Amino acid sequence: MIERVYVGLGSNLADPAEQLREAIKAMCLLPQSSLSGVSAFYVSDSLLPGQPRYTNAVAAIDTSLPPMALLDALQGIENDQGRERLERWGPRTLDLDILLFGDRLIDEPRLKVPHYQMQVRAFVLYPLAELAPGITFADGRALNDLLAQCPFEGLERLPN
Repeated sequence: MIERVYVGLGSNLADPAEQLREAIKAMCLLPQSSLSGVSAFYVSDSLLPGQPRYTNAVAAIDTSLPPMALLDALQGIENDQGRERLERWGPRTLDLDILLFGDRLIDEPRLKVPHYQMQVRAFVLYPLAELAPGITFADGRALNDLLAQCPFEGLERLPN
């Protein structure tokens, strides 16, 4: 069965926009998967003070991979691009997060779907809205309602 998955991309080290472009190329090569869309890139301040600004986007992937296999493949892309997990929410060359996985609710130690706290992150919600306007999550929350509660503050949409 093929499911639509939305993946959040983020980087704030080593030419962040180029990190995202390379990750998108790598996602095109995922087995049993096809990339069906990518939002514009957005720049925002880090959630923690003192870090470089982040570049973020959201990608839509149609896949028949099971959730944990996709997570492993995405973490492989992160590692290939120099991701080091030195501190939680620390600076990173690349962060790939599964935001939504079809109509699934997933609560595993390594994977929570819908992605926790995405509802308060404009840098996730606004790019997601480009790819899935009007979507309702598996937990019943509507993207339009979340957008109404999460202003487009501190975000800069980059030209294509």
